[in-house]
Amino acid sequence: MTAQTKKRGAGESGNGGIGTALAGFVSNNEDLGPIVRNAFESGKPEALFHNLRGIAKRKEVEIEELCRLHYEEFILAVDELRGVLVDADGLKAALSGENLRLQEVASALLLKLDELLELYAANKNLGEALATFKICLQVTSLCQVCNRDIAGGKFHTALKTLELIEKDYLQNMPLKLLKKVVQKQIPMMKLYIEKKVSGEFNEWLVYIRKFAMEIGQASIHQASLDRQKDEGMRARQREAEECSRVGFDEHAYALDVEYIDEESTLEFDLTPVYRAYNIHICLGLGEKFREYYCSNRLMQLNLDIQISTAQPFLESHQHFLAQVAGFFIVEDRVLRTAEGLLSESQVETMWEASISKVTSILEEQFTRMDAANHHLLVKDYVSLLGATMKKYGYQATSLLEVLEKNRDRYHELLVSYCRKQIQAVFAKDSYERMVINNENEYNMNVAALQLEPIQVVPDLPYVAPFSSSVPGVCRTVRSFIEDLVSYLSYGVMMNSYDVVKRYLDKLLIEVLNDGLLKSIHSGSLEIVQLVQIAGNIATLERSCDTFLMHAAQLCGLPKWLLEKPHSGLTARAVLKASQNAAFNGLITLANSKIDEFMLLLTSINWTAEETPEHANDYMNEVLIYLDMVVSTAQPVLPREILFKVVSGALSHISDSIITVILSDRVKRFNVNAVAGIDIDLRLLEEFAEDRFHSTGLSDLRKETSFKDCLVEIRQLTNLLLSNQPESFMNSVIREKNYGSLDQKKVAIICDKFRDAPDSLFGSLSSRNMVQNARKKSLDVLKRRLKDFS
Repeated sequence: MTAQTKKRGAGESGNGGIGTALAGFVSNNEDLGPIVRNAFESGKPEALFHNLRGIAKRKEVEIEELCRLHYEEFILAVDELRGVLVDADGLKAALSGENLRLQEVASALLLKLDELLELYAANKNLGEALATFKICLQVTSLCQVCNRDIAGGKFHTALKTLELIEKDYLQNMPLKLLKKVVQKQIPMMKLYIEKKVSGEFNEWLVYIRKFAMEIGQASIHQASLDRQKDEGMRARQREAEECSRVGFDEHAYALDVEYIDEESTLEFDLTPVYRAYNIHICLGLGEKFREYYCSNRLMQLNLDIQISTAQPFLESHQHFLAQVAGFFIVEDRVLRTAEGLLSESQVETMWEASISKVTSILEEQFTRMDAANHHLLVKDYVSLLGATMKKYGYQATSLLEVLEKNRDRYHELLVSYCRKQIQAVFAKDSYERMVINNENEYNMNVAALQLEPIQVVPDLPYVAPFSSSVPGVCRTVRSFIEDLVSYLSYGVMMNSYDVVKRYLDKLLIEVLNDGLLKSIHSGSLEIVQLVQIAGNIATLERSCDTFLMHAAQLCGLPKWLLEKPHSGLTARAVLKASQNAAFNGLITLANSKIDEFMLLLTSINWTAEETPEHANDYMNEVLIYLDMVVSTAQPVLPREILFKVVSGALSHISDSIITVILSDRVKRFNVNAVAGIDIDLRLLEEFAEDRFHSTGLSDLRKETSFKDCLVEIRQLTNLLLSNQPESFMNSVIREKNYGSLDQKKVAIICDKFRDAPDSLFGSLSSRNMVQNARKKSLDVLKRRLKDFS
């Protein structure tokens, strides 16, 4: 059967290779699609169908062959299968019975199971509901806490609560409605907190601007107290050093409990700043708040550094400077305590800008001030401002530089003010010795100004050697020193003594000395006033050392430094020169007044008939005047100057008499006129000798006395009254008795001299031979003088 099939297949497939390929694909279980597609494309599907039927028949033959080979085994398997089916039917029947019994038993259990499942479902729903409720309850509780914190002003805690709600609850909240409400309310609550703290911060801005002035004033006042403590401590230290130079003083070193105290500061509240800053940081708006803070504070600063035009700067400068100080004291506290809110560069920039504005304002206002005390008031407060700000770490050098630039302007105003004061003092002075009636007046006008070396109060009433202008001038000068030291202290210059000394010299020379010279050379002073001015200058000259000591003490300079050579004032030498000018003016004035009296010489009778019994009138006037000069000058002038003035006056009297006799106003004179001159000279010599001893000038052991100043007129009078005038030509006698006389002057005078009075009966008078001999001797002298000339 197989052979026949093979033969038939070979015959059938003899028309091409399609059958072979198709058989290969079938045997290999490959896809027949390409062959089928090829057959249809080539237009020969019948061959394909034919080959497929041939392959199907061959397979049927193979199946039949296979069945034939396994037929017996198949029969046995069918029998076994039938047995299994029978067993299965029995088992099915048994199973059905058991199922019936199981259903009967389990039906009640199924009902319980359904109930149990329902309970489980209810329990699950309830658990979910409880969990949801718990979450909602926690959220609502947190919301209530947040509301309570906001109501109580605990904004930081409220924000932490909101943050907790957002992070831990909001995303897992099962209740959508509540979640939606909470999501909507959280930004509103944050915005409310932001507005609330911003409002509190704005209120703080208003508060701190008003309070800044008090802060600045308190800090500047504290700086003033610190300065006073330092000055007191330095004064005690200098005193201790002076004591140590002369010997140890057990009281020099002591603990002064008065200065041990806590620094008093004015506290101010920065809580709104800290709070607002922290809240904004929690809100993620830290940078925004920093910008807001800086812009508002800068706006306030710009307002603070604008000076008021409603009142003078002198009245408003303390408020103005205290406001600036208070502002930066607050900023310093904020910088140190509110970490990150401000940077040092920001504060430094604001300080530099504001201090530049303040210095420009000060420079402008200083130029407008026309009073030295106004400058000093502003300077003191500016220096205290600099000290205050330096304590807080701010650079205040530019403030001190402004004061240094204004130093010359201040000195000009101060000198101008002192010039007016000194001129007013001179104008009110009557140049009479000052009479002090009580101890308080003495202490105020003498002891306090150190015008007398002895500190013990003398017997009262006390007549001072100076007039009222001296204490006034000394007070003005000391006030000048104090004001100048006050202006220069705590400035750029560490050692102000040299500057004070230079300005003090300038004041004493250009103001005081010039004023004294104007008074001396005014020509309107009497001798008494000029004497007193000379005495005043002597007192003021001695006071120069006191002035210098006062300046050194105020500048903190040890006294021993003043003992060095060339450490004194140049003004002392200048005043000494002015005193000499006063002495010269005194001598000139005295001689001028004497000249007025000497004019009376021309009115005397130079050819008197009889010898006068009394002194001439002019001499009485001269003696009265000289007595007044001596009594006035003795308690005031040094003895050397007193000798110079009186001796000059006496010499001038002698010269004046000789000058009158030599002048054309005296054509001739006789022995009676000479006798009158002799009487005058005796009175004058007696006065000179008495005053020379009573004034103590004899103690000076001078080579010449007052009487010696009249030697020329005395020798001339003696010559004219001599019985042998011709002895003048004897050189030995002339050198001994007439050494001060000039031969030419003697020749002129002798030509005018007539030994006897001119009268009609002169030769018949009671003249004796002595007179004739004297006349002859005089004639011989005249001839010999003519021969000599």
